[in-house]
Amino acid sequence: MPPLGEETPLIRNRSCSLSSMESGTLQVYLYHPANTPRSDPDMGSGLTFTHGEYLAEELCVAAAKACGILPVCHPLFALATEDLKCWFPPNHLFTVDNSSCQVVVYRIRFFFPNWFGPGKSYRFGLLNDRASAVLDCPTINYLFAQSRSDFISGRMEGALSLQMQEECLSLAVLDMLRMVKERKWSLEEIFSSVSYKSCVPETLRHQIQQQSFLTRKRIRRKFHKSLRKLSGCQTDDCALKLKYLIDLEKLERTWVEESFPVRAPSAGERGQEGQRIIHVRQPFCDFPEIADISIKQASRDSSPVENRIVTVTKTDNRILEVEFLTLQEALSFVSLIDGYYRLTADAHHYFCKAVAPPRLLENVENQCHGPIRSEFAAKKLAVSDEGAYLLRRSPQDFDSYLLTVCIKTCFGRDYKGCLIQRDKTGSYSLSGVARRFCSLQELLHTYQNCALHADGVALRLGTCCPPRPKEKSNLLIVRGSCYQVPSSPSAPRRSTNQMTFHKIQPENLTMCENLGQGSFTKIYRGIKRDQEDEECHETEVLLKVMDGSHGNWSESFLEAASIMSQISHKHLVLLYGVSIKESSIMVQEYVRFGALDIYLKKNQAGGKVTASWKLEVAKQLAYALNFLEDKKIVHGNISAKKVLLAREGDAASGSPPFIKLSDPGVSLAMLTKESKFPGAERAPAGLPSRLTPHEAGEGWMRPVGRGILPSPKLQFYQNSLQLPAPKWMELATLITQCMDYQPGWRPSFRAIIRDLNSLITSDYELLSDLSPSELPAKDGFWGYVTSPACQDPAIFEERHLKYMCVLGKGNFGSVELCRYDPLDDSTGELVAVKRLQQSSAEQLLDFEREIAILRSLHSDFIVKYRGVCYSLGRRSLRLVMEYLPKGCLREYLQKNQERLDHKRLLLYAWQICKGMEYLGSQRYVHRDLASRNILVENETHVKIGDFGLAKLLPQDKEYYVVREPGQSPVFWYAPESLSDNVFSRESDVWSFGVVLYELFTYSNRSQSPSEEFLRMMGLDKPMPIICHLLELLKDERRLPAPPGCPAEVHGLMLSCWAFSQGKRPKFSELGPKLEALRDGRSKVRG
Repeated sequence: MPPLGEETPLIRNRSCSLSSMESGTLQVYLYHPANTPRSDPDMGSGLTFTHGEYLAEELCVAAAKACGILPVCHPLFALATEDLKCWFPPNHLFTVDNSSCQVVVYRIRFFFPNWFGPGKSYRFGLLNDRASAVLDCPTINYLFAQSRSDFISGRMEGALSLQMQEECLSLAVLDMLRMVKERKWSLEEIFSSVSYKSCVPETLRHQIQQQSFLTRKRIRRKFHKSLRKLSGCQTDDCALKLKYLIDLEKLERTWVEESFPVRAPSAGERGQEGQRIIHVRQPFCDFPEIADISIKQASRDSSPVENRIVTVTKTDNRILEVEFLTLQEALSFVSLIDGYYRLTADAHHYFCKAVAPPRLLENVENQCHGPIRSEFAAKKLAVSDEGAYLLRRSPQDFDSYLLTVCIKTCFGRDYKGCLIQRDKTGSYSLSGVARRFCSLQELLHTYQNCALHADGVALRLGTCCPPRPKEKSNLLIVRGSCYQVPSSPSAPRRSTNQMTFHKIQPENLTMCENLGQGSFTKIYRGIKRDQEDEECHETEVLLKVMDGSHGNWSESFLEAASIMSQISHKHLVLLYGVSIKESSIMVQEYVRFGALDIYLKKNQAGGKVTASWKLEVAKQLAYALNFLEDKKIVHGNISAKKVLLAREGDAASGSPPFIKLSDPGVSLAMLTKESKFPGAERAPAGLPSRLTPHEAGEGWMRPVGRGILPSPKLQFYQNSLQLPAPKWMELATLITQCMDYQPGWRPSFRAIIRDLNSLITSDYELLSDLSPSELPAKDGFWGYVTSPACQDPAIFEERHLKYMCVLGKGNFGSVELCRYDPLDDSTGELVAVKRLQQSSAEQLLDFEREIAILRSLHSDFIVKYRGVCYSLGRRSLRLVMEYLPKGCLREYLQKNQERLDHKRLLLYAWQICKGMEYLGSQRYVHRDLASRNILVENETHVKIGDFGLAKLLPQDKEYYVVREPGQSPVFWYAPESLSDNVFSRESDVWSFGVVLYELFTYSNRSQSPSEEFLRMMGLDKPMPIICHLLELLKDERRLPAPPGCPAEVHGLMLSCWAFSQGKRPKFSELGPKLEALRDGRSKVRG
């Protein structure tokens, strides 16, 4: 590739010449057009478009073709304004007329850490050794040209330090060496033609110019000497570009950041300007955690204004809501999040149509995949029948499609491909076939009804294999610096002894009045009592008592309880535990207004249940099901009777309804056919396994259809019938999609939430629910979710913290499960609250330090800080944290040993290692790293907790000396901590080795570190335990290899237990080793 002019002026300098183009044109600036003549690298640096309308995405496609960018890398690019301050969404429409003259810049917008080098990001591959680079050669060339332009353009502000000056000059050496290689010039030619100052930032050029003549001459001589020394290296220009990019990323990473001026919407609603931007950095979530994004117009004094409010909702229903000054800024922000989500989580999803790429909408309409590689197409078809086909975009050509068909031969399954081309008129045809079609659907429908020949083989198209939510392919980028959930099938059914739930003693329950009866249970209101010291807590609960005559289904009943006890979401019913004696009793939170179907029947004529009320209920249910879908949990029994109403809602006051989804009950697989179809309450066994969206469609028919039950006949499903459609066509379409008899065609719950958003923002309620005289200015429900009561507070009020149960107790404090419920209607968030047993001044000071530490930490592998709660005139303090329902790692390992293989243990170890690496980078030492202080979020994610002993390292030292050690976990401590109370990152590494030992012994009590060391000591030793333990460690006595532990893992433990601190590995070194072991890519020696 030829270089992009070393003397090329900056974009800001170019803007005058570009903007002075003749009117009636749109100019797209390119950093690195392909096929530029080597003699004049400045030629062909832009595309010009004349009168007409152009979509931003089509302009990007034209630019990609001009620069040699292939379709798989196309999503990394976007169009920016000439000053690079704003970006256009892919569906932005440019109108070029006689009076307009506009310049946009074609740039790589989506960046990933560690494009190259160790720990790099990569594209997903079917096997680890088949993973491919994020960027291909043309894209690397473009990234180099863009990055070089940004670097030289002086975007680094202020004077540069001496170290940064040296690094900038080093980059200039690489740049000029690249010119020598590309142009095939001698050093004398490059010295006479190009000044080294043209390769450094403008700020540095000015600093050099201000130096004396002798200093400038010395810098130039040193530069030329370095260039002559490197010129002998046998390397090509591509390697030099990669080295340049790697060094530039280390030098200044803020270039790839985007900042947006925003303010809190509440300030605008009160007519106040408020603060436009907050300069505090605090992570909200990672891209795969986003469930929903919406944009709505702001208002002042009930009048719409130009400002836009963007709401980002996580899967756990926590929200980030900000107000942008203009629609353009809001769309720029949303398109950024939308694009990153497609690159990291789901290549075929978009959050709202306001920024949806037109080509993606075409793919969705035609059930077409993006430009996935052939092996991913073959893998998807491998489980399909003969004739199944997959349509995908061509990885090489923007105007072509590939049709892959599954066939059976005498040698087994095989795959044949056909090329579909689209011409300039928009017509489609098979390669080599003259007949043309107006659309892809017409072409496919035609060849489904007649034979198609490829390589002499007759093909007949059968069932289409469409894209599925979060499908893995080379379109997804795996970030080396971020946690990736491994793709694995759903967990098998558990036996009773593997189930996990809190056991409640029968004597702590009081059964009150009967509330009804289910298929297998009797329902009662009850009271649960918890005795804590001298205080007794009473909680109103719902008791589901398993009927003794259905003993055969008790295992399924307990399995449902086990699942519900290990997940937490605001729209899922909280399960306190199970009481087992004569009969099994599921103890759940009491939900005030009961089942939705009964509520609908009672209130269908009262005017409470409006269209917006129903849509809000449907959206909340979709949020709950999306949460379960992300956890790979199938509910299997979605119906209106399983949806419980916690709050009725009041449109006049802006309070929406609030629902909670109950447990699924006895599994569908356990029922007889007669039990399944008494009233067609559930989908039949004949339907494929992806039941939940289908059932959601049925569940939503009840809010829309005012509680009318579906057909009770089994023939209803056998004949592929549908429930009566509501009059609202858009809603009817959504319900039909959910109830499609082909499970692969049903939408994901993220897509359902998005489509419900489009219904919520429509005016249907104004047309269907109210008379003209009753029309309000605005529906009061939709603004409620941003009220202060629902925001995440930094200071929690004690009166709103409702005690639920004790999660754990220690020597100095306890942790309780509470619901923060400012509305007093059981709709608040579940949180874990830590409080001290005694509140002396010294203990309170230590507790405040612990809180300050946790507040400052932001990592995927450290428990999240929520806030604090003061009481007794601020003399008593509580720490509020996120609630992780699976509890501590020690107990989790003990209960789930049979289900946890070595790969899963290594995953936990890697996550703990990454959390500790982050902790060390913030200059903290944990001092109490042990499995009891690791919390389990879910089966694939653990987090470090309990920072009660953590310390901040002094700025001038790399260790901390504890003056008053107090009670300490000595069997986890390094020798220097035992002998001299010295703690450092290296002492945390020692403790990590002990945690690794705990992992591979599954925290077996008989093999615990304390038990093993006490056995080594014997019982006849009079000296104190610490002294004896230190003697053992000095004698190189260490914990034994756990039974069945791989030798490589034990080697890592031993390396962590090196007596000398300097010989222990760093966490940054342990992480890659653990990852290599987990992936089976290497052997690691101690």
